[in-house]
This record gives sequence, C-alpha cells and structure tokens, in this order.
Amino acid sequence: MWVFMKKTKIIATIGPASCTMEIVKKMVHVGMNGVRINTAYGNTAQYQSVIETVRKVVDIPIIIDLKGPEIRLKVLQKRQLVKGEILEVGFDETCAVSFNHNFYDTVSVGDIVLFDNGKIRTIITEKSDEKLFLHVNVGGVIEDGKGVNLPNKRLTVSTLTDYDLAIVDFAKRFNVEYIALSFARNVCDVKDLAEIYDGGIIAKIENFEGVSNVDDILEVAHGVMVARGDLGVEIEPEKVPLVQKSIIKRCNQRGKLVVTATEMLESMVYHPQPTRAEVSDVANAILDGSDAVMLSGETAIGAYPVEAVNMMSRIANETENAVRSRVEDTHFVNISDTISRAIQRICQNMPLDKVITLTKTGYTARMISRFKISQPIIAVTPDIKVKKQLELTFGVQPVYIDYLSEKDTISFVANKLYLSRLLSDKETVLFTAGARTTMRHASNSIEIHKMKELRNFLQK
Repeated sequence: MWVFMKKTKIIATIGPASCTMEIVKKMVHVGMNGVRINTAYGNTAQYQSVIETVRKVVDIPIIIDLKGPEIRLKVLQKRQLVKGEILEVGFDETCAVSFNHNFYDTVSVGDIVLFDNGKIRTIITEKSDEKLFLHVNVGGVIEDGKGVNLPNKRLTVSTLTDYDLAIVDFAKRFNVEYIALSFARNVCDVKDLAEIYDGGIIAKIENFEGVSNVDDILEVAHGVMVARGDLGVEIEPEKVPLVQKSIIKRCNQRGKLVVTATEMLESMVYHPQPTRAEVSDVANAILDGSDAVMLSGETAIGAYPVEAVNMMSRIANETENAVRSRVEDTHFVNISDTISRAIQRICQNMPLDKVITLTKTGYTARMISRFKISQPIIAVTPDIKVKKQLELTFGVQPVYIDYLSEKDTISFVANKLYLSRLLSDKETVLFTAGARTTMRHASNSIEIHKMKELRNFLQK
C-alpha cells in the first residue's frame, strides 16, 4: 500500500550547490516537491541543464523565477564599500556600477537606496548627468546581480524586460509548470505576463504596492509567494509577520496556492543545523496555512542542500498535524466552493480514510485542500500539467488518469487507484466529481463508499 508522506510541500532553488543528478535525487528522497530556477543568475543553457536533470530524476513542477520589475546592480568588478565613501552609480552598463532600470527622474536627493536585502545602506546626496551619488552609511560588498530597494517609492519601470520576455519563451518551450513574477505591484503586472503565458503564474509579493493590491492580484494569479527578503526591506521588518499571515489567509480563503519564502533556514547556507528561531519560523509559516515553503540560497549555493531539505521535511512532519483551517463562511462563490465546505464537515463527522476528487483544472482539489482536513486528498486529473501543478498544493497527492471517455467515472477511477495500490479494500473513501455538467468549478456530486463493497459492484 502506498504511504502518504508529509502534506507541506517543499520547493528548493537549484544552483551550483545542487545541480547534479546525485544531489537532486537525494533532495527528492528527503522531501523536495518542486524546483525553482532563479533567472537573476546564470543563463538559459544552465537553466536547460537543470530542467533536463530534474526531469530525468522525478516528475515534479519547475518554477522559473523572472526578474520582473525589480532593480538590480550591474557591477563590472566586485568591490567593497566602506562607511562614509561616495558611490557613483549610473544607468548605462558601461559605467563601473549601474542600475538595470532607469529611475533617475523618480528619485530625489535624500532618498534611501538599499543593496543586498538592505545589508548595505546609502542615501542620495547628489544627482548629476544621469548619475546618482550615494553616501554609504552601512558598507559591504557589492557585486553583479545584487538587489536594490528604494523603500516607499513607486517606480514606473516596465513589468517585463526584453530578458524576461526571452525567459518566458524559454519556459514555454520547455513546458515549465510555473512562472514566478518578481516584484508584482498590481494586477496589471500579472495580466501583462498572462497575455503571453497561459501556465501557472505565481506573483511574488515583495513590496508595499504588492501588499496593497494583493486581493486584485489574486483574482488573476494562480497563487502568490510571500518573498520576505525584499518585503522586509521595502516595508518595516516588524510588519512582515502580520503581512505574511494576512496574505496566507487571503490565499486560503480563495483556494489559491501560497508559498512562504526567503531566509527560512538561512544559517544552513554555512552550517549543518539551523537556529532554533529558523525552525520556529518554518513551523509558523506552516501553521499560518502555507501550501509550500521554499529554500533559496540554502540549496542553491549552500554547503548543505540535502540537509536543508531534510530539516524542512522534519519540521513539516512535526508541525502540520496541528494546522487548522481559518477559512471563513462568507457568500456563495460557486458549486465547487460549496461542495468543498460540505466535504470538510463530512470529514469532521465520520471516519473517512481518504478524499478523492476528480478535477480537470485542479480547482476543486485546491478548494478542499484549504480546509486542512486530516485525510489525504488524492486529486485525479486527465491533464498532466495540472497534475504537476498540484504537486505544490498542501495535502494533495495528484494522479494522472484519463477518465474523460468513461461513463461511470468514479467507478473507473476507483478501480485504477486500487490497482495502483493507492486505495485498499479496508478503506472508506469520499469521491467528488462533476456529473452531467460542463460548467467550470462545478463539482456537484459526493459519493461515499466502502472500497470492498464498491469493488464487488464493479465485478458484477
């Protein structure tokens, strides 16, 4: 009998520390459920190598992380900044230090400019000849590709650069399951991407505009990522925990994918064990209702990528049984929403072993998942891409079965799952599906069966 593992999904960023087949296999073995590729570093040849390596090992979703309307440094030569010096930064790549977007007319003398997640702090003291002169208040090392933040500034930079557009084409060519849009500011940013990419879109919420517009963003995006690194620089860091909880709750209410990310086990970049505070941080993200938690530098460049995934799995296994639904009863949304609420109550009031949902788009599976029921959820879909996308949904084990041509779809699926050893004769199982309807989000039937009895009917 197949054993269901942890419900919380783990995404690992693949980089120089983890790009070999051996390391990928080990990370999958200890609990990796999805892979992220950060296009702020590397090139398409390297990204292709990662995709091919992962797909040789396991059938899990791949997330391509676009730069989006984020500001990054272009540095010809890595250098150390010391407190008190003046740094000259231009907007032309021929400069020794430059920005990748031109915001010269948007900023003023006295504005704060931060580098590398706020580790380096500067202030604009002069503007001249399309260059900014920055007084260094807190020094550090700057290098090519490091992030730049201008707190509380609305920048009119393009959503997608030419480089991003090329990466979108690359993602489509390799059938990548998700694209993550960095620094999503509003619903228009997400719509711009949706016009050229019809796969799953994850909006990264990492500035004050994104926080303000998260409800509108959720109307279009497949889900969001709470990217706390830049978010804790763009807004006051003490506000991040409550913002995180609020965004996760909004996603759970709508049945949208939500990923919590950045610095979760940061000390494991250099050490084989995390701090106690980091362990609590991961646990609280799970308790808040995250579908998935993500590792960045820990697995991309860290010395202990496998250990980091393993630690996150251990935290998830220990924590997730204490997760409780915070979904509220509001107005009528659609039939699948109503059915998912009914399933939650049934699961609370009778001894069910598993919940099986037949889903074409994955919507009903996500709507059931948000209630954090104790029973495993098997999402059966005839769409292989939907199957891979659902790998990141809390508590869901997706299975590909093409049931569309069958008359009695539930019986057909039940038999297939039994033959795959995902169900046994001893189990009592709830099935939900859309019957005699072509409407979207219209799973309108619930059947509860003792598997042994159902199989006896099938054999007659």
